[in-house]
This record gives sequence, structure tokens and C-alpha cells, in this order.
Amino acid sequence: MPLINVQLFEGRTPEQKRAYAKALTDASVQVLGCSPEAVDVIFHDVKKSDWASGGKLWSDPE
Repeated sequence: MPLINVQLFEGRTPEQKRAYAKALTDASVQVLGCSPEAVDVIFHDVKKSDWASGGKLWSDPE
């Protein structure tokens, strides 16, 4: 059973998450040969102030 954890900046709509979950599920079924019911997707909304790349917070001004 694949469990896919997705971390995204907060603000995505339920419709976007629904479409992304469907795309990830479809890809898992195609590549892994599992059933759609076996695929779990967990979304973690992250604030830009809680995410850094290259030592800089995404919430910091450019």
C-alpha cells in the first residue's frame, strides 16, 4: 500500500488537492500495479515562514 506524503505551501484549494490526489493515485496504479483503494495521500499544509531553501525563509522579502 503506497502512502504518499505531500508538503505544500498553504493556500491550495480543495479542488486542487483533489485533482492532485487523483493524479498521484492514477500514477501509482499505473506504475505499481496496485488498486486505487490501496493508495493513500496525505497533504501537509506548510506556512512559508516554516519552510526555508538555501538558508532563507520563503516568507522573507526578496
